[in-house]
Amino acid sequence: MLTHLYIRNFAIIDTLDLEFQTGMTVLTGETGAGKSILIDAIGLVLGDRADSTMVKHGCEKAEISLTIDVATTPAATKWLAENELDQLDQTECILRRVITHAGKSRAWINGSPVNLGMLKQLGGKLVDIHGQHEHQSLMKKEMQRQLLDDVADNHTLLKSVKKHYENWKTLHQRYETLSQQQDEYHNTIDLLTFQTGELEQLQLNNNEIEQLNEEHSRLANAEQLMHLAGTSYQQLYDDENAIYSLLSTITQNLSAHTHTDTRLKTPLALITSAQIHIQEAAEELRHYVDTLMIDPERLSSIEKRIATIQTLARKHQVNDVDLPYKLQSLQQQVRELTSASYTLETIQEARDKAKSDYLQIARKLSKARKKTAQTLANDVTHAMQTLSMKGGLFTISVQTLDTNNTQHPPTLSPTGIDHIQFNVSANPGQPPQPLVKVASGGELSRISLAIQMITAQKTTLPALIFDEVDTGVGGAIAEIIGQQLRKLGCNQQVLCVTHLPQVAALSHQHYKIVKIKQKQSTSTHIVCLNKKQKISEIARMTGGVDITTSTLALAKEMIDKGDNGEIDNTS
Repeated sequence: MLTHLYIRNFAIIDTLDLEFQTGMTVLTGETGAGKSILIDAIGLVLGDRADSTMVKHGCEKAEISLTIDVATTPAATKWLAENELDQLDQTECILRRVITHAGKSRAWINGSPVNLGMLKQLGGKLVDIHGQHEHQSLMKKEMQRQLLDDVADNHTLLKSVKKHYENWKTLHQRYETLSQQQDEYHNTIDLLTFQTGELEQLQLNNNEIEQLNEEHSRLANAEQLMHLAGTSYQQLYDDENAIYSLLSTITQNLSAHTHTDTRLKTPLALITSAQIHIQEAAEELRHYVDTLMIDPERLSSIEKRIATIQTLARKHQVNDVDLPYKLQSLQQQVRELTSASYTLETIQEARDKAKSDYLQIARKLSKARKKTAQTLANDVTHAMQTLSMKGGLFTISVQTLDTNNTQHPPTLSPTGIDHIQFNVSANPGQPPQPLVKVASGGELSRISLAIQMITAQKTTLPALIFDEVDTGVGGAIAEIIGQQLRKLGCNQQVLCVTHLPQVAALSHQHYKIVKIKQKQSTSTHIVCLNKKQKISEIARMTGGVDITTSTLALAKEMIDKGDNGEIDNTS
């Protein structure tokens, strides 16, 4: 259950600290006081989307913190443990949300940063919010489907159906792509085969380009290289004044004087070493000259080979060094297309198997929906009649698509193979018609309320929130609504925003929202009413501005109906 709500700088709220109790709690106040703002704040901390307009004007950020007792909610405690967000030896869970004036948002669970998806997952296991515009969403078939699945607790089946659908969809798209490729198969395979043969005939090795370029450079410059190497050899070793001869003279002179000064031994050793290296270099140059060939025929052959390679590289729009990889790519494409018929057949078999698996799970989902639809329809019909719609009838149509129709095969869906439609008859003797066609505004409000009351009774969530769901009703019906909400409050925590005194009078706990206008700002405050204050508030809601002795007496009588325990003890 919700135990504490803290709000700061949110909408027109400066600071709010609210302690919740068990049972039925109502929030009342004049129009525009900010009753629904509290519900919006709770929705945000449970994962609803936020924007910068929610931050109080002139403030940097808004902050909302909601404390929830999860001791009696195994699904929530399990989720917290699985996500390593639980706290040892503590039954409380703290959800926190901060929204900046720039529109950025951050969230925490028990002090650990989380994303909005995680807030929604946990919130869905703790709180069920029924909004004031829910009767409008009931017009949408997707919402009707979702409501039926929620009541039937079909979430595991739905998840499995979606998983099998995604598998089938992937295979189906792959099959369609390959089928289209088959139309161009022959032209493509002929072109690829020709291109592959052309490159295979080239017999190009991986490092051949580098080797050819190196050899071409050497042969094209052979005369210049031979002259350079020969001249260098003579200057180093063969001329009368060659470097080697000069070094020999120097070593002889130094060697003759090392006994005079031993420090000459070091430069002597270095010069001797240099003389040895020069001799080795000269030998390498002589060998280079002897082995260097001037071969015009070989040069011409290499140039033709390079030209052929470059022509094919331009043709295939790659660098010449990438031609071997281009050949590998073409060969792979040929293999894939050659085996395309086999691949297409294999994928078709896998797709058909995936469809069969999908339909098997989808039929289980259909069966579960039909079973729940009958029970839910009967319960809503009874609730409608309780809300003064005598003779009213509510039905749910679950039409399963004909999956054996080969001429017009049904479109598969991630939510199953059913068309779900809510139907209603507001008057005796009239056949049920789709909800969108037959319900007036007032009737739709009561039908929506009947559905919400029934679904609330079936939920296992510890906290239920009703945000002005009693809009459009009054009188005796309002009192019945209050009685139903109070009964719910005996088993679950109920938080209700209402404008009806008949509903507010039957609450276990009553908060009044007050808007305070000042010269430069407007703010909202909340007051927990005692018995005397509650009588005054119910009298205000009943009689308007002028509160008389009779309206106070009537308000007390209405409150006493809840306090005497008669409603709590009825089934």
